[in-house]
Amino acid sequence: MSAALDFTPAEIMVVCMARQVEDGEIVAQGIATPLVAAAYLLARHTHAPNLYFASAIGQGICKQPAPLGISNIESFWLDHALTNVGFARAAADVLPNLRPKEFFRPGQIDMHGNFNNIAFGSDYAQPRLRLPGSGGIPDVTTFISDIYLYIPRHSRVSFVPKLDFLSGMGHSSARTMGDGPQYLVTDLGQFDFKKGRMHLTSFHPGTSIERIQAKTKFELVIANEVHETHPPSPEELRLIREIIDPLGIRNLELLSGAARRKQLRDILVAERAIM
Repeated sequence: MSAALDFTPAEIMVVCMARQVEDGEIVAQGIATPLVAAAYLLARHTHAPNLYFASAIGQGICKQPAPLGISNIESFWLDHALTNVGFARAAADVLPNLRPKEFFRPGQIDMHGNFNNIAFGSDYAQPRLRLPGSGGIPDVTTFISDIYLYIPRHSRVSFVPKLDFLSGMGHSSARTMGDGPQYLVTDLGQFDFKKGRMHLTSFHPGTSIERIQAKTKFELVIANEVHETHPPSPEELRLIREIIDPLGIRNLELLSGAARRKQLRDILVAERAIM
């Protein structure tokens, strides 16, 4: 946490995503996305108490969301589900009809919101880095309109003029259904995709437009109404830290290597102690 700020990059991302959620929506969550889970829970605790939740873990629909967790998260989702339909049916039948709002995490993204979760490097057989994979992303991004994106670490590795592989459809002339991505948040700022092109709409406290451009490999378009992101309120921070995620699971998405492994071990120890 910066000495000049009373919130972390993870916390402002959670708050920004929660502010995109509207009451009564169906919100979908993938696997290993604690920032998204924390955002949905924050929305439910504040302005959106009537959410329905679709989870890739539970593979069904829940009215009662699972709390943030690691070792027993599958049990929470499966035990609370109103219905379980399996992943294939959820992706092919349920989600096309319900059209939920979902936040995806790209490994790479271009200026039109197309994104890559497959691999870095042009050789699929021998990539520089194998990414987690696309899951149901190629299916659902072709037809749903509520595509929202987040990237925990804004860098020139992720923001590129040309993708190595395409797994998530953005604003493309090939699109016949849906509207393409609507929104993106990173640890540095917020963006929209008006007219099919990424626009910077706000920069987080402690950063600048110049820094965001330096960490983006294509030229940014700056929205006319660009402004500093509204910071988290004291109540939003209290809910995140004390009620929603006292174990700090949200921070895992911003860490890597030894720091992430240590945080994960500490969380598992703490989680076992309270079970």
